[in-house]
Amino acid sequence: MKSLLTVLFSSLALTYTFAQSNLKDSKIKDSIIVQLDEVVLSANTILGSKFQAKNRTGSAYYVSEPELLKFNYTDINRVLRSVPGVNYVEEDGFGLRPNISLRGTSPERSAKITLMEDGVLIAPAPYSAPAAYYFPSVARMQAVEILKGSSQVQYGPFTTGGAINMISSEIPDTFNASLRASYGSYNSGQLHAKLGDSKERFGYNIEYLNFNSDGFKDLDNGGNTGFDKNDLVAKFRLNNSAEAKLHQILDLKFQYSDEDSNETYVGLTEEDFEATPFRRYSGSQIDEMVNDHIQIAATYVLDFNDHFNIATTAYYNGFSRNWYKLDAVTLNGDRRGIAGILADPDENEAYYNVIAGNQNVASDALLVKANNRKYVSRGIQTKIDYHWNGVNTFHDLEIGARFHYDKEDRFQWVDGYGINNGIMNLTSAGTPGTDANRISDANAFSTYAMYKLKYKNLTLTPGLRYENMTLGREDFGKNDVDRNGGDLKTRENSVDVWIPGMGFNYNFNQISLFGGIHKGFSPPTSSEGEKPEESINYELGTRFTLGSFSGEVVGFFNDYSNLLGSDLAATGGTGSLDQFNAGEVNVGGAEVLLNYNLLGNNDKLNLPITLAYTYTYTEFQSSFDSPNDIWGEVEAGDELPYIPKNQFNTMISLEHPSFQINLSGRFNGEFRTKAGSGSIPTDELVPSNFVIDLSGEYYINKHFSVNGRIINLLDEAYAVSRVPAGLRPGHPFGAYLGIMLQY
Repeated sequence: MKSLLTVLFSSLALTYTFAQSNLKDSKIKDSIIVQLDEVVLSANTILGSKFQAKNRTGSAYYVSEPELLKFNYTDINRVLRSVPGVNYVEEDGFGLRPNISLRGTSPERSAKITLMEDGVLIAPAPYSAPAAYYFPSVARMQAVEILKGSSQVQYGPFTTGGAINMISSEIPDTFNASLRASYGSYNSGQLHAKLGDSKERFGYNIEYLNFNSDGFKDLDNGGNTGFDKNDLVAKFRLNNSAEAKLHQILDLKFQYSDEDSNETYVGLTEEDFEATPFRRYSGSQIDEMVNDHIQIAATYVLDFNDHFNIATTAYYNGFSRNWYKLDAVTLNGDRRGIAGILADPDENEAYYNVIAGNQNVASDALLVKANNRKYVSRGIQTKIDYHWNGVNTFHDLEIGARFHYDKEDRFQWVDGYGINNGIMNLTSAGTPGTDANRISDANAFSTYAMYKLKYKNLTLTPGLRYENMTLGREDFGKNDVDRNGGDLKTRENSVDVWIPGMGFNYNFNQISLFGGIHKGFSPPTSSEGEKPEESINYELGTRFTLGSFSGEVVGFFNDYSNLLGSDLAATGGTGSLDQFNAGEVNVGGAEVLLNYNLLGNNDKLNLPITLAYTYTYTEFQSSFDSPNDIWGEVEAGDELPYIPKNQFNTMISLEHPSFQINLSGRFNGEFRTKAGSGSIPTDELVPSNFVIDLSGEYYINKHFSVNGRIINLLDEAYAVSRVPAGLRPGHPFGAYLGIMLQY
C-alpha cells in the first residue's frame, strides 16, 4: 500500500512540476480548465458533455457521439477499452453479454455496477437479480457516460466502483434522417436508420437497428454460431410555448428489442484451444439464447424559472429470456457439470468424448437446461434542482427519490439428449418448472441530497444517499409446477443504509486537483441476515490542459470491510445467485489518461493521440474456502480473480475535413481465474493479449460517406476467459465496409 501511494503522489508531483514548467515556457495566462459555466443537466444524463466530465469533483469520462462513430462498434467492451479504470472480461466476442468492472469490482455479468439507460436502471432486476443478461445495444447510443470515484451518491444502488449511463439518440432540433449500413466478415451485417424532427411544441425520433452475424466459431458438423438482434426505439416530446411562465415538457419513450443467438457456455479444453481456438463441440449444437426486452418511460419536466426545476420519470422494463444450453453430462447415473469436464478432460475422458461427439450415446447423456426466466423492473423517480448565485459563489442543491420494484421469475427444466455420429437427438423432454421454480423480488426506496458549492476556484460537493430495500424469495420447489404452494419455502432480508460522500475540485489555472471519499455499497441477496457489501473509497487526482496537451492522473483505494462474491453459472458456479462473504479486501490503483495533438492548431489536419493506462492492485485480508470452488481456497494476501493488473490502450487518428483514419491498440494484462498469489498456474491463467483495430471514413459530400473497419488487424488468436466452462477465444480478424447517408 505504501508503494502504491508513493507512486500516486510522485505522479501527481511530476504532473504538477511538468505543468508549471510548460506554463512558464508557453506563457499561457488564461485559465483553460476553470471558470465552469454552470449548467443544470437534463433528467437523463450524469455528465451531459466532456466539459462537465472534466470539471466533475471525481473521476468521470464522457464518450461522445463522434468518438462512438469512429469505429461504429456494436461491442460495448470495445467502446470502453479507452476509458481508464474500466476492466472487462470478454465472453462471446461480440459483447452481447458483457462482464464489466469499475475499479476492481467483480466483473461477473456487470452485476456490481449501476447500469442505466437515459438515467433509468436498465439491468433486468437491478436489486433482486442484477446480473446483466440484457445489455442495451451501444450501436444506437448517442453517448456513454462513466462515473467513478467520489460524488456518486446520486446513483445507486451500487456505489463502490461507479455507474455507467448510456444515452440513447435524442430528438433532433431540426429534421434529420440518416441511414448507416455495413457488411463484412462472417456474413456480419448492420443496419441503423433514424428519422426525427422538432416543431415548436412537438418533437419525435424513431430509429431501427439490426446487427447480425453467422459467427466466427466453427461448430462440429457445421451450423450457425452467430446471432440476430433487432432494436426499435421511438421518442416523442410535447411541450408548451417557450414564452410560457411555467415551461413544461413531457417526453415519452418506447423501446423494444429481440435477440436470437446461437451462444453457449461450452468452451474448449487447453489442448483443443491450442490446436483449433475457434472450434465448437458437437455437444453445443442446439445451444441458443432467445430473448426480448421492452421499455416504456415517461419523463415530465417542470421549469419554474431559471433556478428551479423538477424532473419526474415513470418507467417499466420487461425482459424475457430462455437460454437453452448444455449443462451437464450423465453416464451410468453419474452426473458431471461441463465446467469440471473441460477443466480436466483426462479425468473425465468419457464425458469429454460425449461433448466432443467422439462417442455415441443412446439416450439422456447430454442434459440441456432451459434457463427460462422473466424479469420486471418498474418504478418512479424524481429529481429536484435549485441553484443560485452569491458573491463569488455558485450554489446547487439537488434532491432525488425513487420508488422501485423488480422481480426475477425462474421457471426452468432440463431435457435429455443422445448423440449419434455427432448429431444430437431429443430422448426425454423435461416438464417446465421441474428445475428452478422460484420468484425473487425486491421493493426499494432510495433518496439522496447533494449540495454543490463553488467559491472562486474551489468546488465542494457533499452528498448523502439512503437505500431501504426488502428482498424476498418464494421457492415453489421442483414438484409444484402449478405453484399451488404445497411445498413453498420463503425467505426475506431487509436492509437500510446511509451512504455519505464528499468530493472537491480546485483549479490552478491550467491544472485542477480533485478527489474525495465516499462509502461503497452493494445489496445482499434475500438470504436472511446476509449483510451487504460495504467499503470506504478514496481517490485523489489531477487534470491539466496545456495547449495541445491534456490529461488526467488519478489514484484510488477501496477498503472493503465485507466483499461479496456470487454463485453465477457465468463464472463456473451453480447459478444459484447466492452470495458468499469474502471478508476484508483492499483494492487500489492508478489511472492515467493523456491526450496530445501532434499537429497542434492545424486548420486542415489533426493528428490526436490518446494514451490510457490502468494499474489495479487487489489483496484479500483474510482466508476462507469459497463455495463450489468459485474462487478456490483463498488465503490472506491472495489477489482477486478476473482483474488484470495492467491495461493499456492507445489511439491515434488522422483527421481531415474530407476523411479520417483511426488506429486503436489495446493491451490487456494476464489475470487469474482463481484467487492466488505469485505466478499464475497454467490452468488458472488467461494470458495477456494485444489487439489492434483500424477504421476509416471518407466524406464524399455532407450527405454521403463510405467507411470501413478492421477488427483484430494482426489476427491474433487469444483467450479471453476460462469461464463459464473452458477456454474462449476473442474476435479474430474481421473486415467490414459500410456507407452513411444523412440529411
